[in-house]
Amino acid sequence: MSESKLEERTPTSPIANTDIKQPTERPYSVYTSKEKWFIATLVSFAGIFSPLTANIYFPAIPTIAAAFHKSTELINLTVTMYMLLQGLSPMFFGSFADFHGRRPVFVLCLFVLCLSCVGLALVPTRAYWLLMVLRCLQATGSASTIALGAGVIGDIAVPAERGGFFGFYSLGPMLGPALGPVIGGALSDGLGWRSIFWFLCIATGIACIVMLLFLPETLRQIVGDGSIVPSPIYRPWIHIIRRQSDVATDYYKPPKRKFRNPLLLFKNLDIVMLLLFNGIVYSVFYAVTASISSLFAEIYPFLNDTTIGICYLAIGLGTAVGSAGTGKVLDWDFQRAKKAYVQTHGSESMKTASGDLRDDFPIEKARLLSMSYATIILAATGMGYGWCLQKKVHIAAPLILQFIIGALSMSVMNPTQTLILDLVPGQGSSVTACNNIVRCLLGAVAVSVIDIILNNLRPGFTYVLLNGIIIISIPLIYFVIKLGPRFRKKRREAAAKTVVAYS
Repeated sequence: MSESKLEERTPTSPIANTDIKQPTERPYSVYTSKEKWFIATLVSFAGIFSPLTANIYFPAIPTIAAAFHKSTELINLTVTMYMLLQGLSPMFFGSFADFHGRRPVFVLCLFVLCLSCVGLALVPTRAYWLLMVLRCLQATGSASTIALGAGVIGDIAVPAERGGFFGFYSLGPMLGPALGPVIGGALSDGLGWRSIFWFLCIATGIACIVMLLFLPETLRQIVGDGSIVPSPIYRPWIHIIRRQSDVATDYYKPPKRKFRNPLLLFKNLDIVMLLLFNGIVYSVFYAVTASISSLFAEIYPFLNDTTIGICYLAIGLGTAVGSAGTGKVLDWDFQRAKKAYVQTHGSESMKTASGDLRDDFPIEKARLLSMSYATIILAATGMGYGWCLQKKVHIAAPLILQFIIGALSMSVMNPTQTLILDLVPGQGSSVTACNNIVRCLLGAVAVSVIDIILNNLRPGFTYVLLNGIIIISIPLIYFVIKLGPRFRKKRREAAAKTVVAYS
């Protein structure tokens, strides 16, 4: 069966995973390639606000501490609380979006974020508690956009093209840590710390309007392959891509599913191993970005707040290059695995009639095998970065290594995040929310202890320790490659029994 085709399910065949060939074939999505890229661009733009909102705050921490007459440690506590809420809130909004639709939840999150930024811009300096509350509200609104965007990619893209779309989508979320400090430092120096939140208010307000105007609903439970006309709340105000009413509407709408608790995904050992590995790599990546300002200010005293912010562009450019390149590599690896599988099993054996990959298709190997080599190079680069800082070499060396760390971090994290979308189709936002909570909690721990470790071990041994943890976690990749197909089969059989019982 063609990779971009999905055989139509009929009301008499409600079970998704069946090998009985149906008479009619349809595209997985009615959207053209250009329309899919446009949708990916929209959600990538919205996804930038979660890390941007977190990192734009860093350069202004000393200024805010002086304004509120609090210690830097107490202001840093607002960063820790932000990361905790950043991890927890997508568990609610992500699962809600998997059940009630992507578009309305996108708009709601951006609206909450916009209102919280207004409050932060106006917060009295005598009300530290209100600063903490509003930062938590800000995290609640911003964090879920990443999980929602990943769910959209899972809705519109088949596995063969999902790596490329996810790599492009990741550009937005991963540029935030680089652009945030640059923007925050410039605004704080020029217009004061409150201007940071006014900037975020205006930017998120524009993003919210863009979503209302252009983003169509993509949740397959509501619109199927995109041809089912939903209720008005799910329709974009301006149809610049294919109107749902312009295409055939004979697509069989899947039965409405019961709410699925996203926490139940943690019962799957293969998913837990992927989330843990991804969280470890993310926490080390975040430890690098969070310590740039303090380390560079100490080691290179000729830098000021603005130029330190500009130094973040090196790792940001690396993440952009890494995201784009990794997407192409993922699609190439998938096609290579597909070709090998078809030669062994035959062209009609790779997918079930519902369009899902068969249990014995080595999707885990296709996504993760190349990544294991990149992980080793990433760890070695991270160790070298630490020793360059400790030896106080020319600033060009750590900046170049930052670029490489950014690129390799994406080449490691994007494959795991793409794979978890492959493993639980229909729960893209929920599983991404699970990924978010694991990596944000580990990231919060890393941010909390990085200064303590640096003070005791200095940069050289600090980054040997952190990247050594990455190396120790590499066996998780091979466990998933080896055991993943067995877990997928169990999930498919359990899902089939659930559909039969529900029907």
